[in-house]
Amino acid sequence: MPRLIEHRTDAVATLDDLADHCRSAAFDPECRESLAAVGPVLAALGNDRSFLATLALDALKDACHAQGLANGYSPQVLMLVPPNGKFFVRANIWPSEADAMLRDSSRGAYYYNRPHDHSFDFLTLGYAGPGYWSDYYEYDGAVDGVAGEAVSPRFIERSRLAEGQMLLYRANVDIHDQLPPDALSISINVMPMTAAQAWRRQYFFDLSAGCIESCATITAAEVLLPLSVRFGDDNARDLAEDFALRHADPRMRLAAWRALDSGVWDEVERADRVALAMGDDCALVRDNARRTALLLNGSDRAVRGGTL
Repeated sequence: MPRLIEHRTDAVATLDDLADHCRSAAFDPECRESLAAVGPVLAALGNDRSFLATLALDALKDACHAQGLANGYSPQVLMLVPPNGKFFVRANIWPSEADAMLRDSSRGAYYYNRPHDHSFDFLTLGYAGPGYWSDYYEYDGAVDGVAGEAVSPRFIERSRLAEGQMLLYRANVDIHDQLPPDALSISINVMPMTAAQAWRRQYFFDLSAGCIESCATITAAEVLLPLSVRFGDDNARDLAEDFALRHADPRMRLAAWRALDSGVWDEVERADRVALAMGDDCALVRDNARRTALLLNGSDRAVRGGTL
């Protein structure tokens, strides 16, 4: 269950007050307790009942131009303080079953009924409306990330992010199966930014089966690796080989093995690479290597460029 942060106050703060606190030396994005300590300022901002509507109106008058430049999220998100390398602040809009925006899109567009964790800590405040519902679970986030990998989520409770309530979500610990609120609701998030986040993963879960359903995140490097290997020179292959053998993140090692394998047509060379990948200490890499080995050793030996 995300940690409940008790910071009731009658004070009223501005968005600038919150941004100034997070920019100051008092805020350490690497420290969970430092994030919790943002609570009093975020609670005071929540007491300003008009600032968000004013920002939304300004965005509409601007034809959402500034939002388009600063906001890489879906229209569900209103960027309040753009990323600056240390943090950002956003507002999330949560439609109910009665709202046209949910009927016209889908529940999946808002992560409803998609049990998931997060690859980052964040602090959230119920700002307006009754708040979205969640079935909350906890799990041990020390996983390889293989689809179908067994996990043991522990059910905690069903509750909603009520107006004025503040929660601290913990990276790769808290899982929630999110459900629509009873009426349109808004939450405000303080999102710390750290170097470690680039290598953490977010997962979807099949709670009934007790396993990871899929990985919800992919890094830019995972996309660029096959491009550089397929269309680049020996420097690209050298980098991919170094990543495959020595990169600290197992998904980057997997991406490098796959990139290298996709450009190899010789079965002996592919088999040598598979043997190296089978020695990896991550089950995710070994599992994919085994599948390629089956292709190489099975009846369909004409397969080329298979998935490692």
